[in-house]
Amino acid sequence: MSQAGSPTGRQAGASPEGRERAVQSSQDAAFWQLEDWWAVLLGLGLVALGYALFESGSSLSWLAVVPPSWSTPHQLLAHFAANWERYAAQFLVWLVIISVALVTLGYRLRETIPGFLFLYIVSVVIFAIGQWADAIHYNLEPPLVALILGLVLANFGVLPRGLDAAFRVEFYVKLGIVLLGATLPFTLIVWAGPVALIQASIVSVVTFLVIFALARTLGLDPRFAATLGVGGAVCGVSAAIAVAAAVGARKQDAPVVISIVIVWAIVMIFALPLVSSALDLPAGVGGAWIGTSEFADAAGLAAAQAYGDIAAHVRSAASGGAAPAIADQSIAAFTLMKVVGRDIWIGVWAVILSIVATTRWETTGIENRGKASEIWRRFPKFVIGFIIASAFITLVAQQVGHAQFGKVLNPNLIVPIKNLRTWAFAFGFLSIGLTMRFRELASAGLKPVIAFSFGVVVNVALGFVLSALVFGAYWATLGH
Repeated sequence: MSQAGSPTGRQAGASPEGRERAVQSSQDAAFWQLEDWWAVLLGLGLVALGYALFESGSSLSWLAVVPPSWSTPHQLLAHFAANWERYAAQFLVWLVIISVALVTLGYRLRETIPGFLFLYIVSVVIFAIGQWADAIHYNLEPPLVALILGLVLANFGVLPRGLDAAFRVEFYVKLGIVLLGATLPFTLIVWAGPVALIQASIVSVVTFLVIFALARTLGLDPRFAATLGVGGAVCGVSAAIAVAAAVGARKQDAPVVISIVIVWAIVMIFALPLVSSALDLPAGVGGAWIGTSEFADAAGLAAAQAYGDIAAHVRSAASGGAAPAIADQSIAAFTLMKVVGRDIWIGVWAVILSIVATTRWETTGIENRGKASEIWRRFPKFVIGFIIASAFITLVAQQVGHAQFGKVLNPNLIVPIKNLRTWAFAFGFLSIGLTMRFRELASAGLKPVIAFSFGVVVNVALGFVLSALVFGAYWATLGH
């Protein structure tokens, strides 16, 4: 597993030989010198803190503040004026726990503090932009904004020197993945319904295999091919980041996949509602197809909302009355398919591919890599944190039951952890841009675009067959 964010990896350089030495050196280090274990420790620590507050009748939500949705600058400024203490407290908590980890990993405190202050302030700006009421219409998703802004700052000489010690891409992503486990309890899979799970699983597996196989045929590195495949099979941005970290992909691989995902997500926002309307699909069927075919949650939600409004308008015109439940049916089907059914595969693919990468794709020349001890030594430990967090929240969810999950557990425990997870991913997304150079993106060429685009065709076609033909009766009557 590559430790690109470690001092060892930074010193070793970008050559294959240097990367291999960095991998070996990082794996030989003590556990407190590995960012994987720090991600597990800090992630599970935040989950434990959230649960302790939940059990005491309180919540982590005060600390897990995020900018709200806004339509005028006055609303946004009023929010910050009323909540500046929460942001200050959140910054201090993040600063303390991240500084402890980075200092232990070998970085200097006088370098990490100004760097993280810069990272946090820019992340707040990015969050605010993403919460603009019209952001979805312009596809201003925080990950995309973070990537573009980071690239501009890094490539046009705007970035102040000496801040890169805090731009630890893999560390923030690994921490976010551990927190992701706490937002995806196993019971959520059962509650989503067997049809949604079966359809999501079919699409996820088939799309991944198609993209991965074609990418490998075109000569792409297996880690890059895996990142491409999961980017198309699950939730494009988050999945690309998670799997790139799990398999030890090169730092330029995830940004390339994210860029391709965003382009296709924009296309799908307009194409899927229009085609669904032309085919006169029921709202639930259209929502399920969008959930099966879209690559980003925000973009997919926009498309599902758009088609729900179209279907509701058509129904109300035909019946002579309002049909608001039709729009809700489209969003509900999309949520089951995309947010629950497909997104849960982020963790599944991360675990599976991390094992495959550890046992088959590593090329460090270690002769005993087939031994159990070597597999464990090279296994990405943050995946264990993801599993533990998910299992813990599953036990808690079983105690409160399905009826109280949405009313009590979700808003008071899971949503605050999800907000902190979003902050961690934001730090990672922004750090990607801040450490990336345009020449590295351009070097990817057309091969990943061809492989991913072919997967898009298969994904859309398979999603339509499953949503409209195989499981059409289920989606058409969803919620009835």
